Amino acid sequence: MSKREAEGNGKNQRVPAFDELEDAVDGAVAQLKELRGSLDEAHEEGREMKELLRQFNQGEDEPTRLFSRLRTLESENQQLLERLQKGKAGVERLLARIRFLEEQG
Repeated sequence: MSKREAEGNGKNQRVPAFDELEDAVDGAVAQLKELRGSLDEAHEEGREMKELLRQFNQGEDEPTRLFSRLRTLESENQQLLERLQKGKAGVERLLARIRFLEEQG
């Protein structure tokens, strides 16, 4: 249908193709708004990450030293856990002896 035919059919009558085009444009505009919002969020997160990285790198401890310290602390923690287990076993043996002596006495 030509533009003249559409106009000739009445001014209030719309051509279905125009409705479809309008819907498509509305959808594209909505999607652009959503994408702009997502982009703004991503930019903000990027700025926050850069700031955190800057603060982390300018701190007293460098990441490599922090990692080394973490490994040392994990090793010390494991040693302390082993010592606690040995101490617990010793206490259990002492309690068993005390019970034995109480039963004998």
